[in-house]
Amino acid sequence: MQRRGFLKAAAGAAGAAALPLSACGDGSGGGDVTLKLVAAEYGTGESDTARRYWEQLAAKFSNDTPGISVDIEIIPWEDIDAKVDKMVKDGNPPDIAQMGPYAEYSSRDMLYSTDELLSIPTQANFVPSLAAAGEVNRVQYGMPFVSSSRLLFYNKSLFEDAGLSTGPEDAPKDWDELLDVAQALKDTGVKVPYALPLGPEEAQGETLMWMISGGGAYTDDVGSYTIDSEQNIHTFNWIRDNLVGAGLTYAAPSETNRRTAFADFVKGDVGMIFGHPTLMQDLRREKVDFGIALKLPGRDGPSESTMGVADWIMAFKANGHRSQIGKFLDVLFDDTNVLKFAQRYDLLPTTVSGVDKLSQGRKDLQPFLDQLQSAVFYPDNKTSWARVNAELKKQIGKAAEAGGEPPERVLTNLQSIAESASTTEE
Repeated sequence: MQRRGFLKAAAGAAGAAALPLSACGDGSGGGDVTLKLVAAEYGTGESDTARRYWEQLAAKFSNDTPGISVDIEIIPWEDIDAKVDKMVKDGNPPDIAQMGPYAEYSSRDMLYSTDELLSIPTQANFVPSLAAAGEVNRVQYGMPFVSSSRLLFYNKSLFEDAGLSTGPEDAPKDWDELLDVAQALKDTGVKVPYALPLGPEEAQGETLMWMISGGGAYTDDVGSYTIDSEQNIHTFNWIRDNLVGAGLTYAAPSETNRRTAFADFVKGDVGMIFGHPTLMQDLRREKVDFGIALKLPGRDGPSESTMGVADWIMAFKANGHRSQIGKFLDVLFDDTNVLKFAQRYDLLPTTVSGVDKLSQGRKDLQPFLDQLQSAVFYPDNKTSWARVNAELKKQIGKAAEAGGEPPERVLTNLQSIAESASTTEE
């Protein structure tokens, strides 16, 4: 997920894939309807392209629902937001988009609300924290498609070499323990005891996890920006003075991207890193002996929550296909289809029943599933977030680097940008 969150898949070779599925009247008096669906590519090539999932789902839906066909276009993550925006500006928005932020379109009254589309059982089945993250002014427009939460990964072999215990219950529970472990890893020659990727790829994710663990966040309970809160300033002072200043991270966190940090963790050059479930695929393929902490280490003890990320489904009003879109989405959010996609890419389902079913068969995902219930999400429901996020990626790394700008100055500047954007765009 490009903004994000939690998965930035390679572009791959996936292009548009139209499904010429015929139908014969939907019984609504409107004749045959073809829904235009645009979705993001999660695969890295033809062998695991997301197109196959959507084609199979659309073909079965069209067969079971005469009168409605689905035309599908798959677009790489790094392009999809811009391409959908162009479709909208050209007056030709899709009926359904599976992509990133939805708030800008809902603020322009371009989207159907969830209760206009879904049956009551489907709507009520979303994980509550995810449903809330899809709301604008208490009305849900963003429907969570897949999700993820983040926890601390650690290299068991490097821990053992440093004389450290390797059970999940022994993983660092607070900042002091994380600092002690990082120092022990450094003493045994580990190149990067703790990865701190604050480069432009996903600085907003690493930042939010540290804010949460320090008792802060990007916004408060009523949605106002709190980037320069006392808690967040304390968090970045601690990071700069205790981790970066002590040589326990990359020398220049602001220039280090998550992709680099993940690759180095898989190679065995990094001792600890905040990661998501998909990271496990690479670790198992390379036979890395790793562990996952049960909770995010917090300022004074285990954090009660962690960062969650969701990719969204949204439905545009322009073509007037509310009834047909609703029928398709009710099928899409059936557990069989939810779990099929989530398991294909080691992601988490977004429905309560889907989480329950996955937890029975994938014990390795249980810590992430447990954290999903109370996860804190990006403020995707704020139209100003896109601008704030872009500025944060450019600036936040400076707040962590020894000898750089004081964290308070960086965070205060970002707060000013956020307040200005919120005033002009919301």
